[in-house]
Amino acid sequence: MILRRLVVGPLASNCYIAGSEATKEGMIIDPADEAERILTNVTQLGLEIKLILLTHGHPDHVGALKGVQEATGAEVVIHTDDTEALLNQPLAFAFGPTYPSPSPPDRLLNGGESLNIGDLHFSVRHTPGHTPGGICLLRHNVLFSGDTLFNYGIGRFDMPGGNYEQLMNSLAALFTSLPDDTAVYPGHGPETTIGTERQANPFLQG
Repeated sequence: MILRRLVVGPLASNCYIAGSEATKEGMIIDPADEAERILTNVTQLGLEIKLILLTHGHPDHVGALKGVQEATGAEVVIHTDDTEALLNQPLAFAFGPTYPSPSPPDRLLNGGESLNIGDLHFSVRHTPGHTPGGICLLRHNVLFSGDTLFNYGIGRFDMPGGNYEQLMNSLAALFTSLPDDTAVYPGHGPETTIGTERQANPFLQG
């Protein structure tokens, strides 16, 4: 799998570009900001973007969506419970300047779906808690965790739509189903593993 991480925007959000070595079809996960930079990297990787996946609808993860969407013509997918956040920006005051309003998403997810990019197959995990429609994306031993799980941290649950009990249930489901060697690519900060977080994440001890 081709994989590149870009740290973009004032809140240092992670945008991921993933693609198939065989077919050169690709996906962008969380086009958070700096659309031109994201598109330049897509060109460098030689990918044709087929899908734009949003792990949730917060402004710091979707700021470049409109520009990337228009440039690639890719299908945009988000969980149904975060559609309002994407389109209406109810939390824009908390994140600074608003982003250009995107078109409505092309497909709404509920969790449990399979998303295919060339010969790559990803499964969608609904992980509410940070937001009602937060999702993670899993392929074999790679998890794109959005703002559900970080290196030595977990997603905030103190903003509108956040729910601590839901978040802890979502995390418990991940940790009981994924092996320790699963690589975790979060929405902010460095890569980690399920094993590292199981042993040392201070929010998950006890």
